[in-house]
Amino acid sequence: MRDTPNAVMLFAAGFGTRMGELTRDIPKPLLQVGGKSLLDRTLELTTSIAAERTIVNAHYHHQKVAKHLEGTGVQVSIELPDVLETGGGLRNALPLLGNGPVFTSNTDAVWQGPNPFEMLLEAWQPDHMDALLLCLPKENAIGHKGAGDFILNEAGQIKRGPGVVYSGVQILKTDGLADIAETSFSLNVLWDNMLASGRLYGLTYPGKWCDVGSPEGLRLAEDLVETNDV
Repeated sequence: MRDTPNAVMLFAAGFGTRMGELTRDIPKPLLQVGGKSLLDRTLELTTSIAAERTIVNAHYHHQKVAKHLEGTGVQVSIELPDVLETGGGLRNALPLLGNGPVFTSNTDAVWQGPNPFEMLLEAWQPDHMDALLLCLPKENAIGHKGAGDFILNEAGQIKRGPGVVYSGVQILKTDGLADIAETSFSLNVLWDNMLASGRLYGLTYPGKWCDVGSPEGLRLAEDLVETNDV
């Protein structure tokens, strides 16, 4: 099994319910910020890591996601009849992704700062990591509400608790997915197994990140994009 990730899984299957009417006829990843869809913004960030395969999962308005990606070389993993959540969706896409660690990323964020995928790749140490999650200090997580997701020690090992915010981007070994009985499940289930073995790690992102999960987040993302362009 290879140690360096050369495949990317982008999560785009959710219903985007917090967006209300904005996602009635369009999936959230196809909403635009600064004249460009959230999905395209995420795809652009992945280009510098030269992954061999990029997979996008889709459920809600999956036809529109597939149509949007026609001719790009990006493959679509359609989840029907039910949405499988992040863990189930990733396991469902493994025949397309191949063996070994993969990048996974949400598709509802805007970044200001260094490329998050490049940062993770540079810091990845597969000998003692089963996953490396990119996290942010709460003050740099624009539009995020909550006390934070994880606490990092000096070595970067993670435990759950109020502290840094998970950005939605990580490198992850996928072999543990085979041991999970559920069909639809969150990646939190896999993370808990990695936590128990002390092999779940985090990396702190130095820039800013905007959670585009609500209409307010969409407005904040527009403001962040404007400052990026100044």
